[in-house]
Amino acid sequence: MPFQRFYLTLTFSYIILALTACGGGGSSPAPFAAAQATLNYNGTKRFDFTWTDEEGVDFYRVLENQDSSSGFTQIGADIPAGIETLSLNTPLYKSLNARYILQSCNANQCLDSNEFTVTGNLIDSIGYIKSNNPGSGDYFGSSVSLSRDGSTLAVGAWGEDSNQIGVSASNTDTVNSASNSGGVYIFERENFEWVLQAFIKASNADAGDWFGFSVSLSNDGNTLVVGATSEDSAGRGVNATQVDNSASNSGAAYVFLRNADTWSQNAYLKASNADADDNFGTTVSISGDGSTVAVGADEESSQSSGINGNENNNGWSNAGAVYVFSSNGASWQQQAYVKASNTLPTSAKFFGEAVSLSDDGNTLAVGASGDSSAATGVNGNETDTSASSSGAAFVFTRTGAAWSQQAYIKASNTGEMDRFGYKVSLSGDGSSLAVSTGLEDSSSIGIDGEQTNNSARSAGAVYTFKRTSNQWSQGAYIKASNTNIADEFGSSISLNSDGSVLAVGAGAEDGPIPGIGGDESLNSSNNSGAVYVFEKIDNFWSQLTYIKSSNPGPTDLFGVAVSLSDDGDTLAVGAQLEDGSGTSLDDNAAGSAGAVYLY
Repeated sequence: MPFQRFYLTLTFSYIILALTACGGGGSSPAPFAAAQATLNYNGTKRFDFTWTDEEGVDFYRVLENQDSSSGFTQIGADIPAGIETLSLNTPLYKSLNARYILQSCNANQCLDSNEFTVTGNLIDSIGYIKSNNPGSGDYFGSSVSLSRDGSTLAVGAWGEDSNQIGVSASNTDTVNSASNSGGVYIFERENFEWVLQAFIKASNADAGDWFGFSVSLSNDGNTLVVGATSEDSAGRGVNATQVDNSASNSGAAYVFLRNADTWSQNAYLKASNADADDNFGTTVSISGDGSTVAVGADEESSQSSGINGNENNNGWSNAGAVYVFSSNGASWQQQAYVKASNTLPTSAKFFGEAVSLSDDGNTLAVGASGDSSAATGVNGNETDTSASSSGAAFVFTRTGAAWSQQAYIKASNTGEMDRFGYKVSLSGDGSSLAVSTGLEDSSSIGIDGEQTNNSARSAGAVYTFKRTSNQWSQGAYIKASNTNIADEFGSSISLNSDGSVLAVGAGAEDGPIPGIGGDESLNSSNNSGAVYVFEKIDNFWSQLTYIKSSNPGPTDLFGVAVSLSDDGDTLAVGAQLEDGSGTSLDDNAAGSAGAVYLY
């Protein structure tokens, strides 16, 4: 699809200040001119200031007003004369409103340039990442995770077909004899550029394992957990046998460690009650320090409820479970077997379909989109079953090594088949929670709109919650700015560390305009997908921008996965059905190869 690229070049005008002598016999500083500068796009999220030194100027400053209203602050340190350049790594979703000034300074004064802005929809500054060996049906970007500082990126490709095993520098297999075995790609940001650091396969990679279906990185990016939801080993526990494939789709998770730039497998995790079709590894989450891992098995079938109940009574199909593992630095062990407090035989609960850990690993949020209670709000009636698949979220806390349930959370507008709890995301400190329901039907737009008008089937919604003194309450009810039928707003969500920035994917949104801040009202590119970024200031949420890929195409499912860095300044978005072969944005020769975009 053709589109226009926008290059960001703007020249500062000279500001010349004629200084007259001051009273009292003193002499005035010599007049000088503000430097002439340009701002140009120069790679992923990178803008370069360049200027020519002016006589009489000792140093320069770049000032930014990121939202055009909060005032100007200096970016970085003073820049001595003679350098004449500054590169910025800026969050693109805020750039449309940003204002910049270059100051030319000597010991006596600083002169401001005119204010200037970037223009266009920033297409050329959006990062476009492909695997080094893209293949049709790889689903690269089906899962994504950023390190805390946004410099390490893990990308899952559960449909990848290579027969490699373990860790390699890149995907070198051209035979593709292990269909859907899956792989994970690790990228590292070096001097503003993203480079492939490692290509990771399971130690027991087999066809149909779906390794990479879920991924999660520790804060420093040095510990990675990967889910392989369709792995078939009958082994149980930590580092069990990997060769007995008699438990089809029981699932597995793998832990990898990075030492310097070298990755290696650290642990192979199985459920303590691994059974066929449990789908252990559907979701994974790792604590900030990498010492706690939560693994969801949304089709596990035990009848037990609560913490560490009977794991082996498999009477209630697809009830779901979550397994918590902890590491002492030398080895891993299962710490808890977690079930819903209201496990019931009347419906599939899919408890464990989504999981999220706080940075310290002491708070765990779990989604159960099949929960059928008609309750609303926090800690309502868990045993009611009159609202089929309305969905719920559960919050658990850890004291020492003991886990307990803290809250049972429902939407404020609980509705049948809404599937609240499809995705969950905790802030770093565990005090803020976002929960999505991709099939919610309200036609409202924006923040805290009308919740009961169900005229927009599967439009989707996101709900935020706040914990105060161990009590949870709903904060906001969030809808897209262009709510539409079947957009599935909430197909992915990510909160930054302090819970002030929220990214929401809508994988089935239909807008055709590439880039950032384009026309939201157009719907000619079916299921191309979109992402919406929201910011909370003084406890009030507002939408910052509407984001599309740089090459939106029908059925790309852009937004099926999102991840924010802890400061919220880097956003990774997966589009698992994007068709590029890696040669250009316009080359759609590799159907559903997948891509990841950086903002």
